Amino acid sequence: DVGLFEECCLGPACWMWDFLRRSGAAGFFLPLSGGADSSSVAAIVAVMCTLVTKASREDPDGDVAKECRRVCRKDDPWVPSSPQEMANCILHTTFMGTENSSEVTLSRAKRLGEAVGSYHQSIKIDLVVEAILKVFQITTGRVPKFSSRGGTTAEDLALQNIQARIRMVMAYLFAQLLPWVRGRSGFLLVLGSANVDEGLRGYMTKYDCSSADINPIGGISKQDLKRMLIHISSEYPGFGVLAEIANAPPTAELRPIDSAAATAEAGHSQTDEEDMGMTYEELGYFGRLRKISRCGPVSMFNKLLIMWSHLPSSEVAAKVKRFFYYYSVNRHKMTTITPSYHAEAYSPDDNRFDLRQFLYNTRWTRQFAVIDEMVARNVEVEDTAVLDKDKND
Repeated sequence: DVGLFEECCLGPACWMWDFLRRSGAAGFFLPLSGGADSSSVAAIVAVMCTLVTKASREDPDGDVAKECRRVCRKDDPWVPSSPQEMANCILHTTFMGTENSSEVTLSRAKRLGEAVGSYHQSIKIDLVVEAILKVFQITTGRVPKFSSRGGTTAEDLALQNIQARIRMVMAYLFAQLLPWVRGRSGFLLVLGSANVDEGLRGYMTKYDCSSADINPIGGISKQDLKRMLIHISSEYPGFGVLAEIANAPPTAELRPIDSAAATAEAGHSQTDEEDMGMTYEELGYFGRLRKISRCGPVSMFNKLLIMWSHLPSSEVAAKVKRFFYYYSVNRHKMTTITPSYHAEAYSPDDNRFDLRQFLYNTRWTRQFAVIDEMVARNVEVEDTAVLDKDKND
């Protein structure tokens, strides 16, 4: 866990401090949803503030202290008395809720903001959503509905995506004007919070909060992020809320809440893994085989037959096909992904890290046909093995 902490937290924390002091910005703006991803980014900034505060207090006349004063817009000989004091100067977090957001995530975001010391706000963006939909209604004469209320899949996705995209617009508005609101000069860098698994699967809205200036977790898997949160919660006093966040089922909270299906832990009936059709653990396997082992559909199927020997070959085939379909149909999203800190060898980042094409035949006709043939042969072998076992029994 110590090695994981250094790779996933201390590395990005130092990278963010270097980026911040070189950029001339007055700090960061982070849309804080109360979920594991944005909370991981907030936690990394908190660790960054801890490192900078410690160095500044140990040597008030040193380079780190001077840079800290410059970034925080403070006069000599000021140094932060605590990491929270520094965080209040540079980190601005906002929970951007809608009628589809739960009280659970609202509470987690607020408690984490207090623990970190950020300049935190909770706002509702329903008015903006309604205004945009009203323009659409006046223009077309149509009113889109969520699928749970009789709408089509296209309507449902459009209603989810407009909430996500408005959050990006609001993030940049607040990033430009919050220093002015606080009587300070400068601008804020917008922080992204899409993990590497979501980029690989394409489980993100293009130009939503995954679009930002920098993303410290864009090269880190969801499983590693959760382990990092638990480690920080145990090692840093006052950060117990991070363990609660790490153990909660991930949810986008973009559809209306179904109170009958919502769980106390998630606070919502919509969960990421159900939406994706695969687990984050499975995505970890897919990502390593795709990037590190350079597997296409057939070679990945062959390897997973061995690695997932507890599953029938037909189920392994279905999982591989599902992954490659979504990987290829969403690959275009990687061309506009936010620059990230790379802590995994399987990042799909198209800008700097993964230079393969972004347009694929999403049917993978030849490869999927080969998999089907292999499944048919494996089913015969599996059936024969079952018959032999029955005879022996």
